[in-house]
Amino acid sequence: MNRTQKNKATEYHLGQLKAKLAKLRTELQAPSKDGKGGGEGFEVQKYGDGRVALIGFPSVGKSTILTQLTGTQSEVAAYEFTTLTCIPGVIHYNDAKIQLLDLPGIIEGAAQGKGRGRQVIAVCKSADLLLMVLDASKPDFHRDILTRELESVGIRLNRTPPNIYFKKKKTGGISFNAVVPLTHLDEKMCQRILQEYKCHNADILLKEDSTVDDLIDVIEGNRRYVKCLYVYNKIDVCSMEEVDEIARRPNSIPISCYQNLNLDGLLVKMWEMMALVRVYTKKVGAKPDFGDPVILSSDRGGTLLEHLCRQIHNSMVAQLNYALVWGTSSKHYPQRCGLSHNLEDEDVVQIVKKKVDTAADGRGRFKTKSDAPLRISDREKKAALKT
Repeated sequence: MNRTQKNKATEYHLGQLKAKLAKLRTELQAPSKDGKGGGEGFEVQKYGDGRVALIGFPSVGKSTILTQLTGTQSEVAAYEFTTLTCIPGVIHYNDAKIQLLDLPGIIEGAAQGKGRGRQVIAVCKSADLLLMVLDASKPDFHRDILTRELESVGIRLNRTPPNIYFKKKKTGGISFNAVVPLTHLDEKMCQRILQEYKCHNADILLKEDSTVDDLIDVIEGNRRYVKCLYVYNKIDVCSMEEVDEIARRPNSIPISCYQNLNLDGLLVKMWEMMALVRVYTKKVGAKPDFGDPVILSSDRGGTLLEHLCRQIHNSMVAQLNYALVWGTSSKHYPQRCGLSHNLEDEDVVQIVKKKVDTAADGRGRFKTKSDAPLRISDREKKAALKT
């Protein structure tokens, strides 16, 4: 594919080859059907309000970052592959608990299973944020190698899911529509790709100018879109010009674990990229509880008032009458809101439940309403007394 000249005559053939390659990679990653286990993995139980995973080559300072940010002791030595399993720690920051995972170093070819790379990458799929730790004194292609290994197993870094509607159907052929002008795809290319997946009846609607790779990702349906922060360690051996150039790159931050440089900035950048929302609850006639907030996230459910009610209790959604909101998300203080209101960081919410009418069904000790009709003319006349 790299040697093939890219033009209009070969673009359909290249798209078909990309689909075939993606299909074969998915088959290789599928678990074996012989019933044998895949061995011991590195997965640990989820804890806290978010999960951050440290990934990178051996001896770049991942264990030192875990020790300095969480206080959890992880073995540190001057040789490679010091960490052989997943070591968890917890960061307490802005009244939130963030789980930090120190993973073993991966090497080139980890996606094919070298150096237990598949187990390491499987943990990355469950993380809300990836910290790709790089050595600032090493060449820049190390970052490209790690990105390529993650891309080959279906992890997309700092990208949003393609805005493509795709649905298989039983009959009717392929229905192809687009609401924007397309420069990379057309109906013939789409049919060629779907032929590789043996799909001859489907509805496809493109709502943006997508590429062939985006369409393949939607058809596969097993891609994971994860935010990634590139952490350049060991900047104490670099010049000021190199550090300034690293700091200006998007989604990148320079630090030094040896001299404790910019670790506070790393926590601030992590908080910004995770976009956690702290919501404080308030009882009627009482002050807000600023000690224990409810943490919401767009990656874990959502940040609507409905998601806050579900996190408190599942029955709260049906019992909610309205909510009073103070904070940056409200137009005035307080604002009366419903379930579709989008909450922002450090909002204060007072939930008002519906009143339960216990007298309507006759519950309680005495009835407060009579069963007789309200109008006298509707009441049933009693028979005359016999004399």
